[in-house]
Amino acid sequence: MTTTPQNTQLTTPKSDDGNLAGQPVGYWTYAAHKAVITHIRAALATQDVTQPQWWVLNRTDLVEGGLTRQELRVALTVNLDHRPEEIDQALYALVARGWLTEGIDDRYVLTDAGREAKERIFVVVRRVRAEIHAGITDEEYVAALTVLRRMISNVGADELLSPDRWLPKR
Repeated sequence: MTTTPQNTQLTTPKSDDGNLAGQPVGYWTYAAHKAVITHIRAALATQDVTQPQWWVLNRTDLVEGGLTRQELRVALTVNLDHRPEEIDQALYALVARGWLTEGIDDRYVLTDAGREAKERIFVVVRRVRAEIHAGITDEEYVAALTVLRRMISNVGADELLSPDRWLPKR
């Protein structure tokens, strides 16, 4: 597929679909990020949980035997815009709620109450994902991510593409 110069002239973001090829990806990725994160956080708030608390709860459960505070800090700050102290706050809030407990070798693990909470919250997470993906085929979603990944590579940030950035360690 080729583009012609008239449909790729740089323009400012507009609410219509005219000249989308010329509109700035920086604006649209920011707008998508802001809209999606706001939607996710509002849904999580209905369960009285913050997004960092959800990350800690979910990530801790993904690794058999749990994770240390430092492992959580590394796993959740490497590609998220949060400071290690914010991850600590989420961790300690979950311990205070009785959803996590410190187990063997300073590793935090889910309690029975934590597993129940995770399952309850995961229902909301699945619903939110469906809302965000409504009207978007798997092929369209894959195409959008493929383009974004190519743009990341084009600007020399291939380290952001590594699965090591988001997969649990151990």
